[in-house]
Amino acid sequence: MTVSPKKKVNPLLKFVLEMGPLGLFFLANSKPALFTGLLAPALPAGLTPEKLAILTSTGVLMVSVLAALIASRALTRQWPVMPVVTAVAVLFFGGLTFIFQDKLFIQLKPTIVNGLFGCALLIGLAMNKLLLPAALDSVLHLDEQGWRKLTLRWGLFFFVLAGLNEAVRLTQSWDFWAGFKSFGIMPLTVIFALSQTPLIMKHEVKAEDEKEHF
Repeated sequence: MTVSPKKKVNPLLKFVLEMGPLGLFFLANSKPALFTGLLAPALPAGLTPEKLAILTSTGVLMVSVLAALIASRALTRQWPVMPVVTAVAVLFFGGLTFIFQDKLFIQLKPTIVNGLFGCALLIGLAMNKLLLPAALDSVLHLDEQGWRKLTLRWGLFFFVLAGLNEAVRLTQSWDFWAGFKSFGIMPLTVIFALSQTPLIMKHEVKAEDEKEHF
């Protein structure tokens, strides 16, 4: 069976696909009236303003994450690993949020997903199964030592994100948490990724020589 080659996506477009759902989530929470018409069939009657904002923003997040995933699949001809897992989690926990009308489920999603990512990477590392290359869709070309170091760091960082989400969820208001989810987690992730540049440069190998290192 012939596998279609993966297409490269314009970095700006990739950024929009990643940040778009979070931006819409924040906007829907701040201005639910802009989206309630579109989500009216799924919204129960008699909601308090806070629950209306929670359910509206959650619904917008579910739809936009799914749309971004489909767009990514159409552009790259592949299903990206981490966005697929994230989309499934958003749909699952978002669905529970709608069923029980409880913000707890969508707030727990980052904690559980980041925890699962961290466990998967570190357990895989302990079993000599490097999962990070697949998770990053082969964007980087590193030697085995580099992948092992990067896997350890990313695994620990995912646990840090899970802990931060819990700290904010337990101590701050819904609106503060929504802002942190939209504009806090991604910048922290970008900063962490950039901080790994020295490690990546030290262990980077040419693509044509990569087979010799594995």
